Amino acid sequence: MIDYKYDTQLLIEGKNLDDSKVRKYFEKNFKGDCLLVVGDDELIKIHFHTNEPWKVLEYCASVGEIYDIVVEDMDRQSRGLQG
Repeated sequence: MIDYKYDTQLLIEGKNLDDSKVRKYFEKNFKGDCLLVVGDDELIKIHFHTNEPWKVLEYCASVGEIYDIVVEDMDRQSRGLQG
């Protein structure tokens, strides 16, 4: 049983980005696990398992320009189907 169904990954590009601030926002506002927020003041990589990937995308788009977006259904993958 998977608690958080969607593996959500993306890049945020911008200026004066703060990966620590982004990480804290995720921890306070989103339910999920396997959080990875790494980067610098111009580019941040996000990896997060959640049941509400659209909320993650909405927030990240408010921080900077988002691209290389991947949302995969891990439940489907665990059943041998394309995610």
